[in-house]
Formats: sequence, structure tokens, C-alpha cells
Amino acid sequence: MSQFPPALHPKEQDIQLLLSASSHLGTRNLDPQMNRYVWRRRADGIHVLNLAKTWEKLVLAARAIVAIENPADVAVLSIPQVGQRAALKYAKFTGATPLAGRFTPGTFTNQIQEKFNEPRLIVVTDPRDDSQAIAESAYVNIPVIAFCTSDNCLRNVDIAIPCNNRSTESVGLMFWLLAREVLRLRGEISRDQKWDVMVDLFFWRSVEEQQKMAIADAQLAREQAQQGQQIMSEGFNALEASQPEGFIAPNNDTWGEGAAQPGAAGGENWNQEQTWAEAAPQQATGAVPGWGSSGANTAAPQTPGWDQFAQ
Repeated sequence: MSQFPPALHPKEQDIQLLLSASSHLGTRNLDPQMNRYVWRRRADGIHVLNLAKTWEKLVLAARAIVAIENPADVAVLSIPQVGQRAALKYAKFTGATPLAGRFTPGTFTNQIQEKFNEPRLIVVTDPRDDSQAIAESAYVNIPVIAFCTSDNCLRNVDIAIPCNNRSTESVGLMFWLLAREVLRLRGEISRDQKWDVMVDLFFWRSVEEQQKMAIADAQLAREQAQQGQQIMSEGFNALEASQPEGFIAPNNDTWGEGAAQPGAAGGENWNQEQTWAEAAPQQATGAVPGWGSSGANTAAPQTPGWDQFAQ
């Protein structure tokens, strides 16, 4: 990679990601046009791709994408399910036009079609599955960037990125690296800082896998709840064991039985219900005279002077 400046060279972490995602593993079959990207063949017949050339083509593809002024003029296609989520995420972060899922024939050639589109560049996941889009792009002279494995044909492919395009992790990682390199060349993110977007967001997950993950999360939550209850019970047992001999814990159900409550005058029981009829005589014998009795004291005192003002 001497033709690239040092800033575009891959880091050790990038190579480790490619190896961990098995991006360097091809298939047992080999297309003659892909022979230049193969490093060697293993004993089991699997062709091993050259990661140095993979990185070179990745950077070349990113430079071609950045050369287009309008990001929406770049279309991202993925008929295989392993690349549909990655294509959508790539389009979200780079501003490209996503065409994930089934490709309608005539999208690039039939102008009266409702989904007619005229991109200036397309990115496909697999040249074999996306052959209809590649064939139509050849009719209207649209450049094609494709992720290719060892058995893919490179007909009508302008920039081939050799990688494993049959694995979910490999396809997601390649789209993540391509999106990061495009954003770096545009100047939106710095090369000195780590991209805050996780590569896991680009991985496609089936419905069965999502259900298994939900069941695992629910089981983990139950285990944590049981552990919390066990810790609380052990703490209560340890607290009871630490009490001195002869200590009797108060029982909340016996309040008001036996001895009088603190603060109750004359040993009265606060928990005993008392009717209004029983409470009335006590109120009538209060310290204020005239309550509840007839006599001269029952009349309210008159304020002198009001009659004078009335006359």
C-alpha cells in the first residue's frame, strides 16, 4: 500500500476486526477474475483473501463515493438478508439512498415506473444476488462498487472489494468500515478519534435470534431478582443473630393492649373507639360556662355603642 499516504493505512485494530469477522475467508470455488485477490488456499479448500488488497479497494471505493457532490446520488442495494440492515445503516450515516430488499426490474431504466431512480453510483452486497441491478446499471453507464468473494464474477463491476460477503458479521463490518472511511474523507469525523457508532448496529439479526435474546434477558432479570431476595433474607438472618440474648422484638399487632400508650392521660387506650354520644357529656362539662345550658350566661355579650349609632 505504498501508493496511499500513511494516514490511509489500516491500523492494527482494523486488521483484528477483519480477522475476527472472517472477512478474509472466501469459498471453495474460485472465479478466474478473483484470482488476483486470493493469497492462498487452505488444506480444506477454502480460499484465503489478501486483506492488504481488501483495504486498498475499500479506500478506493470511499474516495469514489466522496467524489460525488450529492450523497443522495449514491444508491446502496442489498437483496441478501445478511446485508439489508447494514445497507440501511450505511445510508443513514452517509446520506445515501437505500434500496434494500427486492430490486424491482426497471428501477434504473424504466422512466414511467413509480420507483424510477437515476443514481450516479451504486454499492451492492453480492454481484450474484444483485445481478439485475448490475445489468441495468451497465445499460445507463452507472459505476458499480461491489463486495465480492472468491467465486463472484466481476462482469460490469468497476470496483471490487474482496471480502466474505456471505457472513453477517463480515458484511456488517465492511459497510461499517466503508461508512467510517467516507465520513473521514468528508471531514465529518477525525481520524484521531474513535467513531462513536458501534459495529453491532450493522449486523443483521433474524427474528428467532431476537426472540432468543429476549428470553435470555428475561431469564437474567429473574436470576438477578432471586439473588437480590436471597441477599436480603441473609441480611435479616444475620441481623437477628447479632441481637443479644433476651431481646424481644416489638410486635406491631399488640400496640394498645395491656399498658397505656405513652402520652395518653390517665392510662386511656387510644385504640378504643368512642362514640359521639359518649363524648358529648365530657364536652358539656368543660371549663367554659354556659355551653349546653340555659340562663343569662348563655346570651352573647352585646357590644356597647351600637344602639347609639343606630339612633
